[in-house]
Amino acid sequence: MAKEKEPAKTNAMRLLDGAGIAYQSHSYDASDGHIDGEAVADKIGRSYEQVYKTLVSQGPGPGQYFVFVIPVDQELDLKKAAKAAGVKSIQLAPVKDLTKLTGYVRGGCSPIGMKKPFPTWVDESAVLLETMVFSGGRIGCQIECKPDDLLGLIGGNYAELC
Repeated sequence: MAKEKEPAKTNAMRLLDGAGIAYQSHSYDASDGHIDGEAVADKIGRSYEQVYKTLVSQGPGPGQYFVFVIPVDQELDLKKAAKAAGVKSIQLAPVKDLTKLTGYVRGGCSPIGMKKPFPTWVDESAVLLETMVFSGGRIGCQIECKPDDLLGLIGGNYAELC
């Protein structure tokens, strides 16, 4: 019986490896087209409170982009997000711009390893978790690590976002 080949490491995984951060990767079948956060949580057997989605937003000024990482079953409160970012208002970046801005596609956007580092906030609910799960940088791949390790790597902060 042939040994199943492990999927290639993503840029996010290589950055975690380079920083010496312990993590676990989770693969899931995306062939059914169900790649929303709740479906992914179900597929990898984790609670919605433990699995997070990465949202890219833009502020009122040109080139002002921010990243918010929140539980998959929650909605980003734009007022709270703007307050965390220290701007008057924000709106979600158009999906059509996601790859150009981050290098990632919708459903595979990781807070680690974007084309350019954007100011990033993780919802404060992650403080209560031993580990959190987020996109590994491609559809079908999730990464699980300690929230503080993620924040340390990306230079992020906790904030009330939902």
